[in-house]
Amino acid sequence: MDYTEFLKNTEDFVFAENKPEKADIIFVPGNGFPEMAEKAASLYKEGYAPYVLPSGRYSITLGKFVGVQSKKELYDGNYETEWEFLKTVLMKNGVPEEAIFREDQATFTYENAIFSRQVTDLHRLPVKKAILCCKTYHARRSLMYYRLLYPETEFLVCPACPDGITRENWRETEAGVEAVTGEIGRIIKQFCLMLGDRGKA
Repeated sequence: MDYTEFLKNTEDFVFAENKPEKADIIFVPGNGFPEMAEKAASLYKEGYAPYVLPSGRYSITLGKFVGVQSKKELYDGNYETEWEFLKTVLMKNGVPEEAIFREDQATFTYENAIFSRQVTDLHRLPVKKAILCCKTYHARRSLMYYRLLYPETEFLVCPACPDGITRENWRETEAGVEAVTGEIGRIIKQFCLMLGDRGKA
């Protein structure tokens, strides 16, 4: 494998993406960017799913909500949790409150998946197919965690790009390279530590 092929394989792995299809629910892992929730709202209004589940308390590293990271002029409230912020984004973009499930305890991606599973089980919602709205370069790690908690579910990744880092341009900036290589490092570290010997199968 040469360098060019290696980079192509890296892009294919990290930047998971699918065309949307009819699903049972849309998941939005917690963050301070509105673009992923805006994407979820757009898909909801187009009839792709009857429910949206934003998930998140705040960043475990900060111990508080990081704050609104873009479009602050549109979403200028005082938010205690990622869920509260994402719910506001969804409702401002046309998703009715009764279609939004609540998960406001997660502090990192794996917990987003764990606690989302608890919520859908509590609502007795069979999730045969789900849409996952996350950052472009966070797509693979998010998908891997949600698949762990929903092994019976078909996932469709429909990402958003809040910070301009895409499959096509990530190699062109230091920020893009750091974002993608950082994701690869987190995937290897987190899944090796979490799965242990199971990861050798």
